[in-house]
Amino acid sequence: MLNFDPAGAKFMRYLIFLYLTVSSVALFAQSRVAYIHGKIYTVDEKRPWAEAVVAQSGKIIFVGSDADARKWIDPQTTTVDLQGKLMLPGFIDDHTHFISGGFYLLGVDLRQAHSTKEFIRIIKDYAAQHPWQWIQGGDWDHEAWEIKDLPTKEMIDSVTPGTPVFINRFDGHMSLANSYALKLAGVDRTTVSPPGGIIVKDPKTGEPTGIFKDDATDLITRAIPEPSSTQYKAAALRGLQEAREQGFTGIQDITFPKDLAIYQELEKENKLTCRVYTRLPISEYKNLVNAGIHAGFGSDRLKIGSLKAFADGSLGSSTALFFDPYDQDKTTRGIALGDMASGNIRRWAFEADSAHLQISIHAIGDSANYLILNLFEDIIRKNPAWDRRFRIEHAQHVRFEDLPRFAALHVIASVQPYHAIDDG
Repeated sequence: MLNFDPAGAKFMRYLIFLYLTVSSVALFAQSRVAYIHGKIYTVDEKRPWAEAVVAQSGKIIFVGSDADARKWIDPQTTTVDLQGKLMLPGFIDDHTHFISGGFYLLGVDLRQAHSTKEFIRIIKDYAAQHPWQWIQGGDWDHEAWEIKDLPTKEMIDSVTPGTPVFINRFDGHMSLANSYALKLAGVDRTTVSPPGGIIVKDPKTGEPTGIFKDDATDLITRAIPEPSSTQYKAAALRGLQEAREQGFTGIQDITFPKDLAIYQELEKENKLTCRVYTRLPISEYKNLVNAGIHAGFGSDRLKIGSLKAFADGSLGSSTALFFDPYDQDKTTRGIALGDMASGNIRRWAFEADSAHLQISIHAIGDSANYLILNLFEDIIRKNPAWDRRFRIEHAQHVRFEDLPRFAALHVIASVQPYHAIDDG
C-alpha cells in the first residue's frame, strides 16, 4: 500500500481519472472525414497545395485532388465542402501557461498601456467595473512607457482605494501590488525577501514599492482567495476559445495539478478542443514515480509530458542569472530561484530521469544555461540511456562556447524568438 500526503493523494486521483479516461474514451471517432473543394496548404515542398484531405481516427490518410479523394469516400464518410477556402495545418505552441492565460484574458489587459497615464487609466476603469474583487492579470511593460522606471503602488493607490491589486509584468517574473493588497498580505518594511525572490523597497524609507520579483510574489498570492473550480473552468474555456480563433490545435502547457483536473473534466465532456501535452511541476515527480507513470502517458488529447523547473528569473526583472553584473545595477548578477539554489532541482532531476520522466528547465541568463547544461551532462553520464529529450526553456542568453553543447548533449533549445524583442 502506497502512502501519500493529502496533496499527493489528491494528485493521484487526477492520475487515476486520466487512466480511466484513456481506457474508456475513444481517442477520436472512428468515422472518416473528407475535406474537399479546398485550397489546402500541405507544408510539403514537393506538393505544397492540394484540393482534398481525408482523415480517419485523427490521422490523415489521404492528401490530393478531389477526383482521387472519391475512392476514400463511402456512405459512412462525413464530407465537408470547403468551398474553395484556405485550409492550414493547426499550430502547436510549445510553451504556454494556458489556464493562467485564460485568467489573463478574463482580467485586466495592460499590454495596451503605452504610457504611465494609460496604465493608471486602464486600472481605474477596470476597478470601477469590478469593485471589491482582486484585480489580476495585467501583462504591463514599463519599457514601453515614456518613463522606463518600474511602477510603484503610489501610482495606482488613489484609483484603487478599496480594491486589492496584484498585476504581473508580461514576462511573469515581476508583479505590482497596491497598498491594500500589501495590507491584506501582511507585508511591510520589516518583511524580508525570501530565497529566490526580491521585495523591492524604497532606498530612503525602506517601505515596499509594491514590486515583487519571482519567488517573492508568493507573499502576495497566498493572500488571494483560490479561484473556484467554476472560475478555473471558465478560464480554461476562454483559453480554448482563443486557441481556436488563432488556429492552435495543440499546446505544451505548464500545468499544475488543478489545471490537470480541469483538462480531464473538459475531455470527458468533449470540450477539450486542443491537444494538451502537460508539463507538471518537477516537485510532483514522486507521485508520478510511485504510480509507475512515464512520459507520454495519457490519451490523444491529453498526455503527461515533461516536468518543469525554473533555474532563474527573467532579464526584464533583473533576476536572470548571469556571469557578469547587470549594467543598470552592478550589485546583482540575477538570482538562482529557490529550488535551484537549494539543490532540489539537481536531486529531483536525477531521480525523475531514472524513472523515465522527461525534464524541461527554464533558463534565461548565460550562467543559468551553463549550470543546466552541466546538470544534463551529469545525468547523461550517470543514468542509463533512454529517449529523455532534455529541454532548456527559452535558452535566451547563452555563451558562444556553450552553444555546441546543446547538440553534443542532444538538448532541445526551446527558444521563443519574440524574447529578442521584449525581454531581451
